[in-house]
Amino acid sequence: MRLAEEDTGATTVGQALASSVARLRAAGVPEPEADAQVLLAHALATSRAGLIAAARDPLPPAVVRRIEAALGRRERREPVAYIVGEREFWSLSIAVDRRVLVPRPETELLVELACRVAPGARRVLDCGTGSGALAAALATELRGARVYASDRSRDALAVAAVNVGRHAPGVRLVAGDLLGSFADATFDLVVSNPPYCTEGELAGLEPEVRDFEPRLALAAGADGLDVLRALVADGARVLAAGGWMLVEVGAGQAAAVRDLFAADGRYTSIVVERDHGGIPRVVGVRKRGVGTWTAS
Repeated sequence: MRLAEEDTGATTVGQALASSVARLRAAGVPEPEADAQVLLAHALATSRAGLIAAARDPLPPAVVRRIEAALGRRERREPVAYIVGEREFWSLSIAVDRRVLVPRPETELLVELACRVAPGARRVLDCGTGSGALAAALATELRGARVYASDRSRDALAVAAVNVGRHAPGVRLVAGDLLGSFADATFDLVVSNPPYCTEGELAGLEPEVRDFEPRLALAAGADGLDVLRALVADGARVLAAGGWMLVEVGAGQAAAVRDLFAADGRYTSIVVERDHGGIPRVVGVRKRGVGTWTAS
């Protein structure tokens, strides 16, 4: 039932929420209750908790139109973050749209590990920054560092500019493909959440990812390791002695990526971090040698 078709007079917030949940469930949306709450709260410019307090209030016609439009988009499986225009990452509100990936909670592991292994890093790179979420989070945590954020997509850099401008205006944005724009021994810390899906996996992804998120940020060749191989190969060049590289990997890829780093011979101190689901999600390595910066 469309909200405008409610036959009990003016539609209340509570009725609109129930109707929205039913519609999203019928469309096969995985979390219809949570998504309906987020969309209705956004349309009302309130919080999810505020919906409870306003449950008996009539829904203004302008809000009916906004929520109808938002529900239609979600029924087509467009991600909620694109519909409301933001996603929280590391307690920061990150602007997102179809030019960038939606930041995932597991990517926060990169920030956690960076703060643990390289708190004294002076020069930091977020390679393949996308929305700029990682760069902004690192800049807020590693206060003494000069943070750079690079991406080959100028569309993505335009989104990143909004986010670093809001949260970390000192971050420098660089247009370039992976590490090729940077000189030798430039960074004490490089982090990356690169593309790591196989070509075969793309067709089986959830519609929210497959049909809406940028393919450039997802696909990485037949085995999903093309970009990770390039980072392993060039990472030691741009790292200063003793510098760290931290990369996010796909499910089942950690062992292969660890082997790539080990076989290279220029890295040591390999660590693997698991996400909250128990999946090995981040691989970290340190370039051989003793750096001039304090890493503890």
